Amino acid sequence: MFIQTETTPNPDVLKFIPGREVLGEAESREFGDAETAEASALATAIFEIEGVRRVYFGSDFLTVTRQADGLGWPQLKAPILAAIMEHFTSGAPILREAGRAGGVGDGHDTTVYEGDAAQIVAEIKDLLDTRIRPAVAQDGGDITFDRWDEQSGIVFLHMRGACSGCPSSSATLKAGVENMLKHYVPEVTGVEQTL
Repeated sequence: MFIQTETTPNPDVLKFIPGREVLGEAESREFGDAETAEASALATAIFEIEGVRRVYFGSDFLTVTRQADGLGWPQLKAPILAAIMEHFTSGAPILREAGRAGGVGDGHDTTVYEGDAAQIVAEIKDLLDTRIRPAVAQDGGDITFDRWDEQSGIVFLHMRGACSGCPSSSATLKAGVENMLKHYVPEVTGVEQTL
């Protein structure tokens, strides 16, 4: 098994591409600590490595965020690669059954929008899914819809994976995502990150 690694715009995040499906197209999961990582044997194994701060699973990749004041990538990369290789060669599922019900910032909006607002939110989500998310996934990140404030026109989004805590994420959010949403959906007046 060959696992590719790629740097991301966030110097504290490294992207690992195992050459096979991680979670598939419909899901992504972020684990912010060892407790939430219990939903996945792979995430648990990675959190056992000293210096790991966050783990994110995408469709066919995963990213690992290191502690900014901790070990460097030369010390962390080999044990992370070993944990990934061991997991995939074991044939174990990525998520334990109890962990399949969602995760940290799983991007599922529970607000019910009606009428024109429902159409606007559908347009926003469609742009995110077809134009924005595929682009940021190439850098090991994800942006998911949180909510839209109909009164102010502000769209609230979750930054995940390599995007979370990235020095250039605010530029991506404002210059890229906000401009695109405002161009295609005139009711959008701005974009804010939600934590």
